[in-house]
Amino acid sequence: MADTLTLYKLIVLKMLDQVETPLSNSQISEFILEKEYTNYFTLQQVLSELDESGLVTVSTSHNTSLYRITPAGRDTLEYFGDKVSDTICMEIQTYLKEKEVEIQDSLSTTADYFPAPHSGYLARCQVRERSSTLIDLTISVPSEDQAQAVCAHWKERSQEIYAYIMQNLL
Repeated sequence: MADTLTLYKLIVLKMLDQVETPLSNSQISEFILEKEYTNYFTLQQVLSELDESGLVTVSTSHNTSLYRITPAGRDTLEYFGDKVSDTICMEIQTYLKEKEVEIQDSLSTTADYFPAPHSGYLARCQVRERSSTLIDLTISVPSEDQAQAVCAHWKERSQEIYAYIMQNLL
């Protein structure tokens, strides 16, 4: 069992090593479960152990866990990456290529909220393109429900809002 867990960890590290942006838990899960390498619960154990051992970092944004490989994770791949078969490496590359636009879109438009220092909530909405931020908008709202609504609508309305702001400011 330890050998198979190690293989699953190496597969996840290979995935994270081949992208510049973090991958969400659901994106990693989609690949692993689609290929039937293991089940959901074992994968969650693998992700947790990778985080605990410092091979990946995990950040949370609006209830989404985002995983990024660390330098220690890259070192581990350098030493043990050859244990992942060429077939699996090709499947990873194919998956990432097919999902490239979807992965970029999921990370380029983000919204999250948090309690404001004195009262209410702040909803932070962003649109990024590669390493540039196109818009970074933080809105103060009185309730958590309103903050959730702002975040929920941002993804579908961000382009329209950005265009409106640019048209009115320029």
